[in-house]
Amino acid sequence: MVENTSSKSIVRARGVRKSFGEREVVCGLDFDIPAGICFGILGPNGAGKTTLMRMLVGLSPVTSGEYTLFGQEVSDTSLHQRIGVVPQQDNLDPDFSVFKNLMVYANYFGISKHEAEKCAEELLDFASLSTRKNDAVMNLSGGMRRRLMIARSLVNNPDLVVLDEPTTGLDPQARHLIWQRLRSLKTQGKTLLLTTHYMEEAAELCDEIMVLDQGRILDRGTPRELISRHVEPEVVAVRGLGNDADTQVLCDGLDVRFEQVGDTWFCYMQDARPLVSRCAQQAGLTYIHRPASLEDVFLKLTGRDLREEG
Repeated sequence: MVENTSSKSIVRARGVRKSFGEREVVCGLDFDIPAGICFGILGPNGAGKTTLMRMLVGLSPVTSGEYTLFGQEVSDTSLHQRIGVVPQQDNLDPDFSVFKNLMVYANYFGISKHEAEKCAEELLDFASLSTRKNDAVMNLSGGMRRRLMIARSLVNNPDLVVLDEPTTGLDPQARHLIWQRLRSLKTQGKTLLLTTHYMEEAAELCDEIMVLDQGRILDRGTPRELISRHVEPEVVAVRGLGNDADTQVLCDGLDVRFEQVGDTWFCYMQDARPLVSRCAQQAGLTYIHRPASLEDVFLKLTGRDLREEG
């Protein structure tokens, strides 16, 4: 497992645990997050992602272990000045306009009215919301509201921006615009901490990824490293095979690792061209040939069983 122990790490965790009664949801984690990157935390529902982030921003106390931010204990409230948070749930004030949401939030940090107004105008431009500044929040689309929440998280010019599933429920256009904005934050030297269920989003944004399940770290690395370590480089997803025997005949003599999910066979290979050629000659088969992805890694490490919330 890769671990960055740089002295420039913004976040440092050593033996961090969190329990709710007798149920331990974070189980002695050790990791570091270096400055200036987008660090992703992936895991199925109930893996401990949100709990870990809530502890980091001081919303939930650590049961045991050492959890530091900028070299200080996360319980130090002065650190709030250096953190921006985009929560999973929309908590914009529906009674205020777009502009006033930013102004009120700036007041929490003691920012003068003149500086707050200047900052709000810049952030609305950053979020492509300048033409909607006087609109009621309730009149914004879902993508606009998420962009406003990201803009709000930057009011205090934070060094660390924590994003808990920032694009959930958005259409592809809104998602890609938010990705552009988040990438631009890295060019400003900010560190991003991201959780997401979109593997494409993690691959697009994250320099490093930590995969969690049941409160434990399964692996950590760059997206490319994780794919290389855990799955073959090519995948053929085949539908229309009647049974195991049909699959064995189709793949006879080929070096293939199989996974069956419902009526689909996932065939993982170093070189899938021979299998693709055979599929093309079989009437009644539907197949897709693609490179291996983070989603393949995620499913191999955490399993394909459905996870419920809680």
